Amino acid sequence: MDFDFTKDQGMLRDLAREFLSEQCTVEHVRAMMTDPVGYSDDMYRQLAEMSLLGLAIPERYGGSGMGMIEQAIVLEEMGRVAYPGPFVPSVVLAATAVSASGDESVMARFLPGLATGELKMSFALIEDDIGWGPAAVALRAVPDGDGFRLSGTKRFVPWGNVADILVVAVRTGDGPDDVSLLAVPRDASGLTIEPEVMFDLNSKTSALEFDNVLVPGDNLIGPLNGAAPALEAVLERAAVASCAEMLGASRKSLEMAVAYAKVRKQFGQVIGTFQAIKHKLAEMLEAAENAHSATYYAAWALDAEAPDARLAVSVAKSTVNEAARRVCGDAIQVHGGIGFTWEYDLHLYFKRAKHLEPMWGDTDFHRERVLEEVLAGRVAGTAARA
Repeated sequence: MDFDFTKDQGMLRDLAREFLSEQCTVEHVRAMMTDPVGYSDDMYRQLAEMSLLGLAIPERYGGSGMGMIEQAIVLEEMGRVAYPGPFVPSVVLAATAVSASGDESVMARFLPGLATGELKMSFALIEDDIGWGPAAVALRAVPDGDGFRLSGTKRFVPWGNVADILVVAVRTGDGPDDVSLLAVPRDASGLTIEPEVMFDLNSKTSALEFDNVLVPGDNLIGPLNGAAPALEAVLERAAVASCAEMLGASRKSLEMAVAYAKVRKQFGQVIGTFQAIKHKLAEMLEAAENAHSATYYAAWALDAEAPDARLAVSVAKSTVNEAARRVCGDAIQVHGGIGFTWEYDLHLYFKRAKHLEPMWGDTDFHRERVLEEVLAGRVAGTAARA
């Protein structure tokens, strides 16, 4: 069985790596830390021109009709450079929510603009009581004529500061799964978007304050009270996207640690000759390789709609969370005191990995999901043992 990328996937990886290494330089990333917008719109449009925004969008809506594997390949390269921009919220989170709605008119309304980069969207799920899935949604949409009124708060909305449309998860019934999705324009009356200062200054998030915001009924995405499957789809793809970015950050950190170990001298020898450093680098490589396997299997499982896709996603997220923390953290240890100074670049990748670790389910959350899948016997070969 061949687990390598196809020729086309290899070309996609090379295209993304060449573009990002040339355009998304460390100098650019550092400049975006203090930029009020936080990303380059020109660079984003270039991603669209290379068809990278529409990778997983159906061809009939201007995309390439590919899948999560191809998005993960690009996101790994973005993780290698700590790319700042609304790629994930627009073409992974929002596009998944729109596609999973099954509403052709909604897809025709939003997906073409996402593919061209003319439209930027984000996904608002998290509230003050942080949780994932329908049960965590408390913001209630109160019927008002043909529309809904919203009053409440959403937190940690990725790149909400630049989104033209915000896909907001709201409660529209009393059952645990009675949730819906609404498309809320950023200029809606009563909506306030406040920036949040995060650990990773290149991962912009916003808090949304809804003060009696009126949302027209035709801004409903998918069926009323029927958004639970779409939320699950968003969570799964968001988790794999995070894995891919963390994998890229880990690979870059490992490469920097190896390069440093080859030139840094102590006691008259390069530190890469010391057994302790060799062992640490070997363990970092092992962790990165495990993260690679888990990430791309989960991406494949989602594309193939495999029976164990939910399990694969949670195995990947829990595995990569720990692997990225270890690899990026150990890279700093190999460098010693210089490793975490502001002037040195390692902190860019460590902070990106650390920012993504709790997003879309931390390690404990996904380990609980793994246990649920195994005990329920939804995994081939586990039913009898369960």
